[in-house]
Amino acid sequence: MRGEYGLRGLRATIIGAAREGIALARFLAAQGAQVALSDAKLAEALGGALAELEGLPVRLALGGHPPDLLDVDVLFLSPGVPLGAPLVQEARRRGVPLSSEPRLFTQLCRAPVVGITGSSGKTTTTTLVGRMLEEDGRRTWVGGNIGRPLIGELLGCQEPEVAVMELSSFQLELFHGDCQGAETERLRTEASRAISLEGWSPPVAVVTNITPNHLDRHASMEEYIHAKAAILDYQAPVDWAVLNSDNEATVAFAGRARGQVARFSLRGSVACGAMLRGDELWLRLAGREAPICHRRELRLRGEHNVANVLAAACAASLAGASLDAVRAVATTFAGVPHRLEIVRRWRDVTFVNDSIATSPERAIAALRAFDEPLVLLAGGRDKHLPWDEWADWVRRKVRVVVAFGECAPLIEAALAGSPPGGPTVRRAKDLPGAVALAARMAQAGEVVLLSPGGTSFDAFADFEARGQAFRDLVQQLQ
Repeated sequence: MRGEYGLRGLRATIIGAAREGIALARFLAAQGAQVALSDAKLAEALGGALAELEGLPVRLALGGHPPDLLDVDVLFLSPGVPLGAPLVQEARRRGVPLSSEPRLFTQLCRAPVVGITGSSGKTTTTTLVGRMLEEDGRRTWVGGNIGRPLIGELLGCQEPEVAVMELSSFQLELFHGDCQGAETERLRTEASRAISLEGWSPPVAVVTNITPNHLDRHASMEEYIHAKAAILDYQAPVDWAVLNSDNEATVAFAGRARGQVARFSLRGSVACGAMLRGDELWLRLAGREAPICHRRELRLRGEHNVANVLAAACAASLAGASLDAVRAVATTFAGVPHRLEIVRRWRDVTFVNDSIATSPERAIAALRAFDEPLVLLAGGRDKHLPWDEWADWVRRKVRVVVAFGECAPLIEAALAGSPPGGPTVRRAKDLPGAVALAARMAQAGEVVLLSPGGTSFDAFADFEARGQAFRDLVQQLQ
């Protein structure tokens, strides 16, 4: 183990036994903390995840959250736990500090962090930034909401030169800090003082865009924006915020930035940052500008991915990557799984997996990436977001819509009253039925696109499980 972080004897409860919770429990136990891990699910429902804790001194509280879980120095929340949950509210009433795995990682890791958030594009941008820094020869860790908790990596022999983290609004809520006044500080033990209550932002912060999202979890758009703003609210004057000049909400973020601001844009010139000039991508930093590549050299499809490359080029350059490294990755990177991923060409029909599209806005970006006639698989669970603009794009771009899952009636209602010549709408019970129906209705030269617009939680653990199911179903077509 590389060393201790002053956590020995810390009494900690972790709520949520998913990837972050398991990784955090392992790390804290290795540091000599007294750890309890609680989840509302029973062990059978958690699958084999708990096997990673075998032999470790971690108390498990499954199937509910007993009251004594709050007799601790700190309560760690997994991203799926809302701040309004009764247990969290009781913790706050008692003055128990709140933290999380990514917040603790940023506190303990000595390397600079590039943090990336946004309503869409953050995983692709995060991956691009990590690849660009690696191409430059820098020892780079990439993790966070992208699916890899980084806290356990601190137990290794060598820290990175830079860490690149995707951060969701759920994770960023706790980056605003949990300062609850002098009384809370007075009650803290020596061990618990190793857990910061201060707000924190990364030295390089990227906001790809902000559009309505997760309003099934956040009470309002204002609350959602407030969570996202934690990525830049606590920066120092020497730090950098990389903001989208083409998005109204991120343009407004420039006014609250405490550090320096760089911008990226598809539509106009920027004084500092990255831009699309004609059909060429350009970088302008420190008073110098240079071309990155021509748009046709990108392997990524869709206008939204041009924006992602611009954001990544700007952030990676600010973190120290050379222009050669940025250019090499921009022109060779083919994409992240479940994001406009070509699965198979079958009977001259192309099947594309865009399971990541868990909002109508994200599905619109996918629709705009295609000129071919489309058979669209849309459905899942609604996030209480508007579907009107999505319906307009579907009428323009789609020949057949196959609606499935919980929000199939909502999708049918959004497309009701389409003019003659509009998309044919059919309903399937579930994803297997939707794939089978789409395969029957697709014609040669068309694209069958899974870009649901809803979450996966009506039938799958996450969008990755849904995307993998789609892959399997398509490969099984005879």
